[in-house]
Amino acid sequence: MSFPIAWDLKDMPRTIHVYCDESCHLENDGQRAMVLGALWCPSNHRKQLVRKIRELKRLHGLSDAFEIKWVKVSPAKLDFYKSLIDLFFDERVLGFRALVVPDKGKLNHLRFNQSHDEFYYKQWYTLLNRLVEPRYRYRIFLDIKDTHGVSKVRRLHDFLCNGNYDFNQDIIESLELVHSSDLALLQLADLLIGALAYLHRGLLGSGAKSLLVNQLKDKLGANLEKSTLPQEKKFNLFIWRAQD
Repeated sequence: MSFPIAWDLKDMPRTIHVYCDESCHLENDGQRAMVLGALWCPSNHRKQLVRKIRELKRLHGLSDAFEIKWVKVSPAKLDFYKSLIDLFFDERVLGFRALVVPDKGKLNHLRFNQSHDEFYYKQWYTLLNRLVEPRYRYRIFLDIKDTHGVSKVRRLHDFLCNGNYDFNQDIIESLELVHSSDLALLQLADLLIGALAYLHRGLLGSGAKSLLVNQLKDKLGANLEKSTLPQEKKFNLFIWRAQD
């Protein structure tokens, strides 16, 4: 199923905000699948979307400070989380792209002369580079994981700029580390990423989480285990496969 997204309207602002998060990215965390994801919207719609998320919190008896996280999904808050997924699909200005590595056990970093950390940032490049269109400017926000990532994020920014001939950073304006607790749209990205990770890790333990995964499948009319067409903008999914 294809959903419209307001990318080509004449009144589109030049600046796009991109909110990035991940699930199970560590090499030896005992989890099979790794998921990276990016939620984006035009900058002039950001405040309106945040207000709508705040209104949903109040409607479901939650405080404005409540942090949206996949790990917090429970039967008691199921209706709230379902309303967030509805919000994503109802808002034409929201888009999402995810990259899934289904089985980290098949990675052979020695063969490609790389560390797992280098592989991790290469996958961020693969995910984000697909989003870039030269007619727009981008501000990219990446959830901070540790204090050692600043130099690597700077290199990722440089690679993205160079890959798009953006030597003056006129297109990819910034790529900065932020705390997800401060940004509601980054938290919404966490929810979508969490659903994909739950599915690709083959988990079944939570009825509430399984219902959200099924809601996502129903909305998309897809099983979420195959890549979408590369040009899909609303919910773009790339399943990365290790070479034999």
